[in-house]
Amino acid sequence: MANLSTLIYTFFNGVYMGSDEFGQKYYQSKKANRGFGRKHRWVVYKGLTEPTKIPPQWYCWLHYQSNEIPLNNDKKHDWEKSCVPNLSGTKYAYYPKGHLLAESKRGKATGDYEPWCPE
Repeated sequence: MANLSTLIYTFFNGVYMGSDEFGQKYYQSKKANRGFGRKHRWVVYKGLTEPTKIPPQWYCWLHYQSNEIPLNNDKKHDWEKSCVPNLSGTKYAYYPKGHLLAESKRGKATGDYEPWCPE
Protein backbone atom coordinates (compact mmCIF):
# COMPACT_ATOMS: atom_id res chain seq x y z
CA MET A 1 0.00 0.00 0.00
CA ALA A 2 1.27 3.45 -0.90
CA ASN A 3 2.13 5.82 1.90
CA LEU A 4 -0.23 8.66 2.79
CA SER A 5 1.88 11.46 1.29
CA THR A 6 1.95 9.68 -2.11
CA LEU A 7 -1.81 9.24 -2.06
CA ILE A 8 -2.38 12.92 -1.16
CA TYR A 9 0.06 14.06 -3.87
CA THR A 10 -1.67 11.77 -6.38
CA PHE A 11 -5.12 13.09 -5.44
CA PHE A 12 -4.18 16.74 -6.00
CA ASN A 13 -1.60 16.48 -8.80
CA GLY A 14 -2.18 13.22 -10.65
CA VAL A 15 -4.13 12.22 -13.74
CA TYR A 16 -4.96 8.51 -13.88
CA MET A 17 -3.41 6.97 -17.01
CA GLY A 18 -4.17 3.27 -16.59
CA SER A 19 -3.42 0.09 -14.68
CA ASP A 20 -1.65 -3.19 -15.33
CA GLU A 21 -2.57 -6.83 -14.79
CA PHE A 22 -1.18 -6.72 -11.23
CA GLY A 23 -3.48 -3.86 -10.18
CA GLN A 24 -0.83 -1.13 -10.06
CA LYS A 25 -2.13 2.30 -11.11
CA TYR A 26 -0.12 4.71 -13.23
CA TYR A 27 -0.38 8.49 -13.04
CA GLN A 28 0.96 11.56 -14.77
CA SER A 29 1.13 15.08 -13.35
CA LYS A 30 -1.34 17.70 -14.53
CA LYS A 31 1.37 20.27 -15.25
CA ALA A 32 4.74 19.96 -16.94
CA ASN A 33 7.88 20.21 -14.83
CA ARG A 34 9.63 23.57 -15.20
CA GLY A 35 13.11 22.08 -15.48
CA PHE A 36 12.53 19.33 -18.05
CA GLY A 37 9.34 20.56 -19.68
CA ARG A 38 7.63 17.18 -19.39
CA LYS A 39 5.03 15.76 -17.06
CA HIS A 40 6.09 13.67 -14.06
CA ARG A 41 5.02 9.99 -14.15
CA TRP A 42 4.68 7.56 -11.25
CA VAL A 43 3.08 4.33 -10.11
CA VAL A 44 0.97 3.53 -7.05
CA TYR A 45 1.65 -0.12 -6.22
CA LYS A 46 -1.00 -2.58 -5.15
CA GLY A 47 0.24 -4.42 -2.09
CA LEU A 48 3.98 -4.64 -1.56
CA THR A 49 6.07 -1.93 -3.22
CA GLU A 50 8.05 -4.09 -5.63
CA PRO A 51 9.44 -2.34 -8.72
CA THR A 52 10.17 -5.64 -10.44
CA LYS A 53 6.41 -6.19 -10.79
CA ILE A 54 6.16 -3.38 -13.38
CA PRO A 55 5.52 -4.89 -16.84
CA PRO A 56 7.97 -3.86 -19.61
CA GLN A 57 5.42 -1.73 -21.49
CA TRP A 58 4.64 0.34 -18.40
CA TYR A 59 8.34 0.55 -17.53
CA CYS A 60 8.97 2.14 -20.94
CA TRP A 61 6.14 4.60 -20.37
CA LEU A 62 7.34 5.54 -16.87
CA HIS A 63 10.87 6.23 -18.13
CA TYR A 64 9.73 8.30 -21.14
CA GLN A 65 10.90 5.71 -23.66
CA SER A 66 7.37 5.62 -25.04
CA ASN A 67 4.44 8.01 -24.86
CA GLU A 68 1.96 5.30 -25.82
CA ILE A 69 -0.29 4.16 -22.96
CA PRO A 70 -0.05 0.35 -22.72
CA LEU A 71 -3.29 -1.59 -22.94
CA ASN A 72 -4.02 -4.56 -20.69
CA ASN A 73 -5.26 -6.54 -23.67
CA ASP A 74 -1.87 -6.43 -25.42
CA LYS A 75 -1.25 -9.82 -26.99
CA LYS A 76 1.82 -11.52 -25.62
CA HIS A 77 4.08 -13.61 -27.78
CA ASP A 78 4.53 -17.34 -27.10
CA TRP A 79 8.14 -16.77 -26.08
CA GLU A 80 7.32 -14.07 -23.50
CA LYS A 81 7.43 -15.11 -19.86
CA SER A 82 5.10 -13.65 -17.28
CA CYS A 83 6.50 -11.01 -14.95
CA VAL A 84 8.00 -12.47 -11.76
CA PRO A 85 8.96 -10.27 -8.81
CA ASN A 86 12.50 -10.24 -7.46
CA LEU A 87 12.67 -12.90 -4.74
CA SER A 88 16.07 -11.91 -3.32
CA GLY A 89 15.94 -11.55 0.44
CA THR A 90 12.88 -13.76 0.80
CA LYS A 91 12.54 -17.40 1.75
CA TYR A 92 11.98 -18.17 -1.95
CA ALA A 93 15.33 -16.72 -3.05
CA TYR A 94 17.64 -18.89 -5.14
CA TYR A 95 20.77 -20.18 -3.43
CA PRO A 96 23.21 -22.29 -5.43
CA LYS A 97 24.41 -25.65 -4.18
CA GLY A 98 26.98 -25.13 -1.44
CA HIS A 99 25.69 -21.73 -0.31
CA LEU A 100 25.49 -21.33 3.46
CA LEU A 101 21.74 -20.71 3.33
CA ALA A 102 20.98 -23.55 0.90
CA GLU A 103 19.58 -26.86 2.10
CA SER A 104 22.25 -28.95 0.42
CA LYS A 105 25.88 -29.24 1.43
CA ARG A 106 28.84 -28.46 -0.78
CA GLY A 107 30.83 -31.36 -2.11
CA LYS A 108 34.29 -32.06 -0.71
CA ALA A 109 37.29 -30.66 -2.54
CA THR A 110 38.70 -33.11 -5.06
CA GLY A 111 42.30 -31.96 -4.88
CA ASP A 112 42.46 -30.69 -8.48
CA TYR A 113 42.76 -27.05 -7.37
CA GLU A 114 46.16 -25.40 -7.55
CA PRO A 115 46.33 -22.01 -5.83
CA TRP A 116 48.06 -19.15 -7.61
CA CYS A 117 51.34 -18.11 -6.04
CA PRO A 118 53.04 -14.86 -7.08
CA GLU A 119 56.68 -15.25 -7.91
